[in-house]
Amino acid sequence: MFFGCYRSRAQRATPQGYRARRANAKRYTTFVPELVSIAESIAREAGALLRDYYHRGVRTEYKGDVDLVTEADRASEKLIVERLREALPSHGIYGEEGTRLGLDAEYRWYVDPLDGTTNFAHTFPVFGVVLGCEHRAKNLPSDQDGQLVAGVIYDPLRDELFSAERGGGARLNNRPIHVSKTPTLGESLTGTGFPSRKRHGSPNVHFYHEFTLRSHGVRRAGSAALDLACVASGRLDGFWEFKLNPWDTSAGVLLVEEAGGKITHFDGGKFTLDSREVLATNGLIHGEMVQLFKDLFAGKDLSTPTSPKEYAAQMLKGEE
Repeated sequence: MFFGCYRSRAQRATPQGYRARRANAKRYTTFVPELVSIAESIAREAGALLRDYYHRGVRTEYKGDVDLVTEADRASEKLIVERLREALPSHGIYGEEGTRLGLDAEYRWYVDPLDGTTNFAHTFPVFGVVLGCEHRAKNLPSDQDGQLVAGVIYDPLRDELFSAERGGGARLNNRPIHVSKTPTLGESLTGTGFPSRKRHGSPNVHFYHEFTLRSHGVRRAGSAALDLACVASGRLDGFWEFKLNPWDTSAGVLLVEEAGGKITHFDGGKFTLDSREVLATNGLIHGEMVQLFKDLFAGKDLSTPTSPKEYAAQMLKGEE
């Protein structure tokens, strides 16, 4: 069974195993599959920690008006940072909960120790662990992107481990995955997300309405990383979101690309790690989604939503 396979892999990934292989640290920086293997093991360990917190309850605090953080976020990041530093001491780490280490390193890890904190705090079972690795050329300015080379997203409640390596494809529990073949927006199921802070001025409610009218539906699960993993595995045909950070997108963007999908800004422009927006699709519906965004940003009145008052009147008349 899969858990048996995990135990054998986990044995290799114990702190003792890391120390035994530290002499080969240089090899890790050039051997991407090994980076993925290390990240997978760390993600599983952090996921087990989150699963334990999830079942026994956590203390919740606020980072913003509705931006939550829990003791589980911090404990997970602490564990991930310790494991990365032990296995790959020359690598940099950029974590959601404040870790900033070696950001001028050749390899930089973007870490979201608990993507979907609000879900987690409310025991809504959609959250995950995210690790994305960027290779940065020597002397590359810190504000410029390198190349994403490895990405791992782990859903601990479903025991689903998504992973990707540059040029090596995308996998779910070690089986290859691919984006869907849905040919049109009208036949698609898409996903989106909303910023955790109330004062964001996002027009996404309007976009949500317009895409709902033109597709089989729009889902909002509350974890950008898992939404991107769903695009990569063909569960969703497209996904868009505003106000994201590198730890939200790094692993998922690589997953989608390696699964045969397409990643851009809403206007079709090149995605970069400091982008605050992402549009991810199976590639086939990308042009339609980009065009709809262009029309919406141009202020075109594409539909006339039914007001609550009009809807109530229709119901009284027995109209569909």
